Amino acid sequence: MNKPVIIIGASDFGKAALEIFKSNDVIVYGFLDDNKELHEKEIEDIPVLGSSENKSYLKIIGKDCDAFIASDDNTWKATIIESLRKHRKSMPVNAIHNNAYVASSAIIRHGSFINLGVKVGANSEIGNHCILHAGSIVDYGVKLRDFVQIGAGSIIGSGAEIMEGAFIGSGVTIVSGIKVKEGARIGAGSVVIADVDKNSTVFGNPAKPVD
Repeated sequence: MNKPVIIIGASDFGKAALEIFKSNDVIVYGFLDDNKELHEKEIEDIPVLGSSENKSYLKIIGKDCDAFIASDDNTWKATIIESLRKHRKSMPVNAIHNNAYVASSAIIRHGSFINLGVKVGANSEIGNHCILHAGSIVDYGVKLRDFVQIGAGSIIGSGAEIMEGAFIGSGVTIVSGIKVKEGARIGAGSVVIADVDKNSTVFGNPAKPVD
């Protein structure tokens, strides 16, 4: 990564992204955030330049800067991504901590957040705009589709497939070969031993549907 980065989102998530870029000696040009109270302030000497719609800064993305979107709001994030693709012909970059382990045969697509201590095994695929929190493990041959979030310390067993927009809470274990379908949510600490239906919520050991 040769260009400076603008982080879109100056919440705690944005601060975590800043730490990751610093861990890789990547220059962060500034933050954009829609909270006006943050404008013209600094986070670890990095300025909050304006809102996420500030054209004077957005226009340098792609040519002079890369962008990273620090948000777990998939709807809002998708709107920003579409704008970057349409107007800047640009996709967000990955934020991968230098203390994460990613196998050389793994595929990491665009705009994902991979935090401290994450391990991604051989031949796994991480889709666009995923979030892998600290210490999570993605074993070999796993497929994470776009906009998946994996909580801290969770373990995704080999060959599992996590479909678009699924949310996996902290400390979850998903056994090998399981499919978690689109938009499903898995509560913290659950052990998943059977496929999870689209848009359903499961919890427990073993995980079962909840209202």
